[in-house]
Amino acid sequence: MGVVPRKKYFKISEVSSLTGLESHVLRFWEGEFSAIRPKRTESGQRMYRRKDIDVIFEIKRLLHDERYTIEGAKKMIGGKGKEKEEPQMSTRDVLKGIVDELRQIRAMV
Repeated sequence: MGVVPRKKYFKISEVSSLTGLESHVLRFWEGEFSAIRPKRTESGQRMYRRKDIDVIFEIKRLLHDERYTIEGAKKMIGGKGKEKEEPQMSTRDVLKGIVDELRQIRAMV
């Protein structure tokens, strides 16, 4: 996560530079995640607040690092302020657990 300057509002190009995401991704996420709600100027330009940028970084972490789906990330973001759900195990972790169990069974025989 980069250093976010101390400003009240950020243009979409600034948010794109800060987060490393393309503008079209930010616009798509705005439609998918109700937690991202940039204000609009009279000319219709999006102006993101610091809290919007924090949410964007969290969504990026969930999708890119934790490998959540959009739906899974929506549940995690929607759960902010409430008790968090236990994160779902990834398919890779489930399969690794199954393989480990099968190896233990084979070692018994």
